Amino acid sequence: MRIDLLEQLLGAIRERRPVVLATRMPGGEQALLFPMERTATTPDERPWPMDAARRSLVDDRSTTVTDAAGDVFLRPYNPPVRLVIVGAVHIAAPLVGMASTAGLEVTVVDPRDAFASEERFPGRQVVRSWPEEALAELRPDHRTAVVTLTHDAKLDDPALVAALGTSAFYVGSLGSRRTHAKRLERLREQGVDAAALDRIQAPIGLDIGARTPAEIAVAILAQVVAHLRAAPES
Repeated sequence: MRIDLLEQLLGAIRERRPVVLATRMPGGEQALLFPMERTATTPDERPWPMDAARRSLVDDRSTTVTDAAGDVFLRPYNPPVRLVIVGAVHIAAPLVGMASTAGLEVTVVDPRDAFASEERFPGRQVVRSWPEEALAELRPDHRTAVVTLTHDAKLDDPALVAALGTSAFYVGSLGSRRTHAKRLERLREQGVDAAALDRIQAPIGLDIGARTPAEIAVAILAQVVAHLRAAPES
């Protein structure tokens, strides 16, 4: 690999930019493809398989494809999978632990100091901002799941509106069917369209009969993983 290309690849990884290293075979020509941004760093003007590179990122899997110029090996470099939890409530504590064990990079968002304390979440990334401000800073992408747990419309609703405006692969919200029906009505009044509302997983989590906070956390994490591994191209 050329030194300049390696430096650009390492820079993209540091900046959390999803990138694909494409290598033509057998010649060895290489390019960095940024299909989520529809850009590329290439050694020539020949087209590169951007759609296949996007699929490689979404699947998080290396693959070989054939285009007009021959075979191209695609190696994706994705940022870590992230879980943004809005609401430092009782369910958040076991969910943070389980998600971290599963390898997710977890951030807890809650402007309420009494909830989002270091004592309750020692060593964890806690953002004490209003959800819309926090999500604007965190910039959820196709490797990010967002869950809202507060049962407080002042916190959950802005978080959902912000999350639905991103490519987050999973958006879920705690609450009963009745609670969610009222939530949908409020979001419609704010101008959120039907297609976006359909993305919200609610009641949140897989239906495993969960009752305790830990059991509910298991159900949520299982649904997040299911969506991650079956995430459609968007």
